[in-house]
Amino acid sequence: MIKTVLKSLAAMAFLLPCQTFAQNQTYFASFPALTPDAQTIVFSYDGDIWKVPVKGGVADRITAMQGEEINPKISPDGKWLAFSSNQFGNHDVYVMPLAGGDIKQLTFNDAADEVDNWSWDSKTIYFTSGRYNSFSSYKVSINGGTANRLFENYFNTTHHIAEAPDGALFFNDTWESYRFPNRKHYKGAYNPDIQSYHPKTKSYQRYTDYIGKDFWTSIDQKGNIFFVSDEGNDEYNLYTFINGKKTGLTSFATSIKRPFVSANGTTVVFEKDYQLYTYDVASKKVEKVNISTSRNQVLSKEQEYDVKGNISNFDVSTDGKKIAFISRGEVFVSDVDGKFIRKITNSGERAMECKWLADNKTILFSQTYNGYQNWFSMTGDGKGTIKQLTKDKANNRDICLNKSKTMAVYLSGRNELKLMDLKTFDSRTLLTDEFWAFQNSAPSFSPNDEYVLFTVYRNFEQDILVHHIKNNKTINLTNTGVTETAPAWSPDGKYIYFTSARTKPNYPMGMFDAHIYRMALNNYDQPYRSDKFDDLFNETKPAEVKPLEKTIKNGKVKSDSSKSKPTPKPANVISINTQNILDRIELVGPGFGGQFGTDVFAKGDKNYIFYRSNHEGGAPGFYRTTLAPFEANKTEKITDGGDNSIMQSGDSFFILSRGVINKYNLESNKLDKIDQAYKFTRNLNAEFNQMFYETWVGLDENFYDEKFHGVDWDKMRTRYATYLPYVNNRSDLRILLNDMLGELNSSHMGFNSSGAEERKNLNYTTNETGIIFDQQNPFKVMRIAAKSNANRFGVNILPGDILTAVNGIKVDEKIDRDYYFSKPSLDQEMTLTFDRKGKQVFVNLHPESAGTLRGNLYDEWISNNRKNVDKWGNNRIAYSYMKNMSGGELENFLLDMVAEEENKEAIILDLRYNTGGNVHDEVLKFLAQRPYLQWKYRGGKLAPQSNFGPAAKPIVLLVNEQSLSDAEMTAAGFKQLKLGKIIGTETYRWIIFTSAKGLVDGSSYRLPSWGCYTMDGKNLESEGVKPDILVRNTFEDRLADQDPQLERAVAEILKDLK
Repeated sequence: MIKTVLKSLAAMAFLLPCQTFAQNQTYFASFPALTPDAQTIVFSYDGDIWKVPVKGGVADRITAMQGEEINPKISPDGKWLAFSSNQFGNHDVYVMPLAGGDIKQLTFNDAADEVDNWSWDSKTIYFTSGRYNSFSSYKVSINGGTANRLFENYFNTTHHIAEAPDGALFFNDTWESYRFPNRKHYKGAYNPDIQSYHPKTKSYQRYTDYIGKDFWTSIDQKGNIFFVSDEGNDEYNLYTFINGKKTGLTSFATSIKRPFVSANGTTVVFEKDYQLYTYDVASKKVEKVNISTSRNQVLSKEQEYDVKGNISNFDVSTDGKKIAFISRGEVFVSDVDGKFIRKITNSGERAMECKWLADNKTILFSQTYNGYQNWFSMTGDGKGTIKQLTKDKANNRDICLNKSKTMAVYLSGRNELKLMDLKTFDSRTLLTDEFWAFQNSAPSFSPNDEYVLFTVYRNFEQDILVHHIKNNKTINLTNTGVTETAPAWSPDGKYIYFTSARTKPNYPMGMFDAHIYRMALNNYDQPYRSDKFDDLFNETKPAEVKPLEKTIKNGKVKSDSSKSKPTPKPANVISINTQNILDRIELVGPGFGGQFGTDVFAKGDKNYIFYRSNHEGGAPGFYRTTLAPFEANKTEKITDGGDNSIMQSGDSFFILSRGVINKYNLESNKLDKIDQAYKFTRNLNAEFNQMFYETWVGLDENFYDEKFHGVDWDKMRTRYATYLPYVNNRSDLRILLNDMLGELNSSHMGFNSSGAEERKNLNYTTNETGIIFDQQNPFKVMRIAAKSNANRFGVNILPGDILTAVNGIKVDEKIDRDYYFSKPSLDQEMTLTFDRKGKQVFVNLHPESAGTLRGNLYDEWISNNRKNVDKWGNNRIAYSYMKNMSGGELENFLLDMVAEEENKEAIILDLRYNTGGNVHDEVLKFLAQRPYLQWKYRGGKLAPQSNFGPAAKPIVLLVNEQSLSDAEMTAAGFKQLKLGKIIGTETYRWIIFTSAKGLVDGSSYRLPSWGCYTMDGKNLESEGVKPDILVRNTFEDRLADQDPQLERAVAEILKDLK
């Protein structure tokens, strides 16, 4: 009943005509701040900045720029409003008079510049930006000029700066307070604490040490500190310090966000349940701020789409006349030439699969129901009513019909294979097994309809099985330790074709270098040439055509055509001999590159195997390999792209390629595009509603922990769904869904969405040069980043040079330096003019992206570590650093080992700040190698086998609170295998293996579906990996360019080498 009411409310919202109207209950007002006298609130709503009296009432819009304006902050003198806007593609800092006037852009970098706070003299704006590292704190003058970074060191990731009246800067410095504030209940080494640093006195102080989340600091003019903490009840509530003691001020059952205290200290404003509230400091009373805004309901406006190039699934009727297809979640029907099209669904739900039934009139299709994919039927002309065939709380998918279209087989949920009677539409479970709820192979029928062919997971790898429908017996045909997937039965019933890497597991790295194989179900002999020769002399008699017999019934002549019907071809007999069945596997198609997916069709004595492959130059394409007796296998390319599927209807073939249905000529191997163009409408309100429930279902079905980390997941759906009617734009939906997902206290979580309605007319990028300028003189060259384009041979730039012009345009010190490097795209080259001791110097260089510069600065940090290890360790220790656990970083690690391991006596593998991936197994296998024998050439030196034996040497693994995901897997494996010492801090507790699922409009959400556990059963997501030797690198260490962790690693190794 609750769900019905909620969906009705949402439906009412999107059925209203698009209009602007006043509302007294404003939801999704965010980023609130107060005037110094606490009389007025400014906030962000619907992409603009508004103001309203602190007691509520009618709000006035302050800004109306393209894009969104966020983070409004009023200067302590009450005269100025600073905020961030992304009208040019990324957030920059802007300022304007609070009373109204011109808006001035202060920053011009293509990183997100997000306003934090003002200085107390109202002359400086603090903001967070990712321009030189992942993110850090900066300040810029209200009058303009170039921003300065507050704290050096690549890994000082400070943010949420709040200046105290005495000049101390309060901050947080973790992902949990900046990137994932929506993640609830996190407890771990990377929890945010309240900290401060005084730039003048150089004094640092940490105010909290709670193993939870303390962040979002705001300070009044007397130095009173307010912030959020989840220490009281695991929800974010308002806290302060009274006589130095952390004290809770509220105890809400739902979390607050972004508290801000007025300068006079009387009032705190914050977000709660998507509305604004105030806390009166003297009376301790909380009041909701009732805000009336003019809401522009653009989501309810019908938007136009076209099926052209946007088809995701299709089926052709048996009579060859009609095509059913799906585009943006709706079901359509057209003639086989695409001239006449009709949309037959209009529910606002999402359809994903469609099949014609035997009558050539009825379509079976899947569509969401309460977020779950269920089966429905509808007449193809669209004139009937939709019939719901299943109401399962499980996703029904991957349906396959038998040849006569009397039965259908499909997967349901995580563990069921089901059979549907297409006459009664009743379904029954064939068997229960570990199918997983996504990343499946589709089941199918044997050519004689006796068996169902499918795959199940065994130890993370797929095996191919067949199930006899009548006898209810199941046979595992492969039963190996690697994946065999995408099985397809040959039309004659003798072979199973499939995709596999044969000797390499699919998990954790994926199935690279997979190929197409076929497995003979019995020990079949090959055809004989002599038989074919003898057939040349066998005479075949033409079939006798008998006249139709006629009978007279009720005075009418009736033809008896029963005797003239052709005798049906007997069904192929399936013979399965499992003895030595793996010996009967042979390669089909290319033996290089990667091949995926398998479809098999036959014509005459030829078999055609269709698949996707990248064996020609690495680019994906759709291919076929033809198998014919007494001929070599022939592989041909059909079309480019890796998104292709093929089906047969009668003697005709059709291929869906890159959103377009094509007729396919089997003889010529040519495609004939079917031009299907049809415009239709949907509204985003209905789509957002559907996407919300589908996302909830995806986690309900796939989240790795069946107890949902102790969260009542049903309750969360109900709670957050109440806000769906108030969602006014895509940003609101992102906030709502990410908040709901954050309730699970899970890593690897998130909802991502972008739409055409959010696209900006203008987008700018920063042309970086690799020049590091002086903080005090922003146009003076301090140094050159080592791997940058400014460090190329012949590029003549020296420390001390003063930049005077960019591409002939003279620079102004009162303007942000980035202004001169901000362009719609990267220039191919730039001309910079410098003053070098009174002499003009002109330099040409190729600009680089901001991402490239960040990577180069990261590499400088690594290079400095290596130099220190060589220095402190007397060149006896090999040092390797991995930024993440990707294939590229694995390659770098192996190159480091090849270059240094043999010549050094010990190894330091540094996984601090590592952002994960999936190569832990390869890293550990390399490190676990030990010498086991020696060999030599006559008169030569003995050499060990294997070539590398790191496990015989001292190894130290460095980790810290930012070592996450696959870095934690590596650390846990390193400890279990006893390969050496782990030094640093406990790891992040951020490790669940994840994938993603797409939604109807191209949005996606992540699915943390595979938990990771130690050999004694400890969940790494909740435990992390503890070091053998605890050493912390503090904010002060980083500021002073000290690295106690690396120093200790060298010291421990030198101790072992004595």
